[in-house]
Amino acid sequence: MEITDVAPVAVRQRIRGRARLAGRLATVRDGDRARCERLLAERHPEHSPGHSPEHSTGHSPGNAETDPATWMLVRLETGAVSVDDLWGTGCVTPAALGAAEPDPVARHEAELLQHLHSAHGDRVRGLAGLLGERGGCAVTAVRDVVPLALDRFGLRLRCTTGGGHAFDARLDFPEPVGSTAELRYAMHTLFAAAGD
Repeated sequence: MEITDVAPVAVRQRIRGRARLAGRLATVRDGDRARCERLLAERHPEHSPGHSPEHSTGHSPGNAETDPATWMLVRLETGAVSVDDLWGTGCVTPAALGAAEPDPVARHEAELLQHLHSAHGDRVRGLAGLLGERGGCAVTAVRDVVPLALDRFGLRLRCTTGGGHAFDARLDFPEPVGSTAELRYAMHTLFAAAGD
C-alpha cells in the first residue's frame, strides 16, 4: 500500500512525501472479526458488512454479510514500512508505527495551512526575516513564502526567490505543542520574532 501526502496549499511540487507499507493480507477471523467490523462501520459505514447497497444505489448486488463472493474482511499484516518525505528517508518497524501517537496538529493541519496562506499571507511572508542565509541565497532575495507543513514541532515554509529558485525552510517552535491553544501561542511567538 502506498500513501501519498499532498500539500493542502498550491505550490510547485505539491507532494510532501510517500509512505509504503508492505506485508500480506490475512482473513480476519473469530474474535478479531467483530472488533474489525465495528471499526470499519465507524470509519467507512458505506463499506461495512451491515450496509445495504440497495438503499443507496437502487439495486441489490447481493447480501454482503452472507455472500463471500462480494465481501471478505481482510487485514494487512504489515512487515515493512518506509517513508520518504520532506524530513528525509527511512524505515519504521511495524511495532513503532503501531505505538506512535498521532500528532495533535495533524487533524487540523490542512485547514490551518490554508487559513495561514489566505488570511495571513503577509505575516507568513514576514517569517522570511527569520531565515537568514538559506538555500544558497540571502533572505532579501525571497519573493514568495507559502506555509507547506505544520506539526507539533514547527512550521515548514516553501520559499521562492525572484529568480524562481525554491527551497524549504523549517521554523521550530520553542517547545512541542499539545493543543490548538499552544499552537496559537507558538505561531504568535514566531510572528512576533519576525516583527522584531
